[in-house]
Amino acid sequence: MDEKMVKRINELAKKKKSEGLSADEAAEQKALYREYINEFRGNLKAQLESIDVETPDGSVTPLSRFRKK
Repeated sequence: MDEKMVKRINELAKKKKSEGLSADEAAEQKALYREYINEFRGNLKAQLESIDVETPDGSVTPLSRFRKK
C-alpha cells in the first residue's frame, strides 16, 4: 500500500470524526479499508507461509503443513 492511499484513509477518518462524510466519501472510505485489509491479509499469509517449525526430534517442517483440516 502506498503512502498516498494511507494518507487518504487518514484524511477521511479525520473528516468522519469532525464533520461527517458524504455518501461518495463513505463509499470511498469503505473501498480503501477493504483494499487495505486485503493487502494486510496477503502480507500476513506470505509471512506465515515462510515460517518453518522445528520439532523436538530436530526435523524442520513448513508451517503450512500444520494447517487444520
